[in-house]
Amino acid sequence: MSRIGNSPIAVPSEVEVKVDGQKITVKGPKGTLEREIHKNMTISLQDNVISVKRPNDEPENRSLHGLTRTLINNMVKGVKEEFQRELQINGVGYRVQKQGKKIVLNLGYSHPVEMEEPEGITFEVPNANTIIVKGIDKEAVGQTAAVIRTKRPPEVYRGKGIKYAEEVIRRKEGKAGKK
Repeated sequence: MSRIGNSPIAVPSEVEVKVDGQKITVKGPKGTLEREIHKNMTISLQDNVISVKRPNDEPENRSLHGLTRTLINNMVKGVKEEFQRELQINGVGYRVQKQGKKIVLNLGYSHPVEMEEPEGITFEVPNANTIIVKGIDKEAVGQTAAVIRTKRPPEVYRGKGIKYAEEVIRRKEGKAGKK
């Protein structure tokens, strides 16, 4: 049995959940999220508790059970308090600036790299080497942070590039001299 899929989701008082067949809408102080749920999963809302049920123990339904519950839980958390992902820029001359609704990255290329804020996502730049990606949709926050990271992934010899704040770069030793 799925331990994650079987655990109920408690809905906070400031969050409003509406289940309409296979469509779930979650509304809270930070915004509103909607999602279509797979046809095999059954969602029930009783006394501010959401539970997800599956029809049988087929492998597809077992994998969808925990996934569906986690997606709904992330929606409830997201509309109450935003998700965020922090990126750090390492390297001589590498920096970031915020200009209106976009960020400008100087990453050692012959040109600056500009990125617009996607809908529902905000960028914060507390200093020249840090980017904080915020939003209510966990999937969109993670995807946006991953796209920013691809502009200059961290390299293993000097550690230059864009990395997640919690990421640890395993450094490699350079070429050994002749002996």
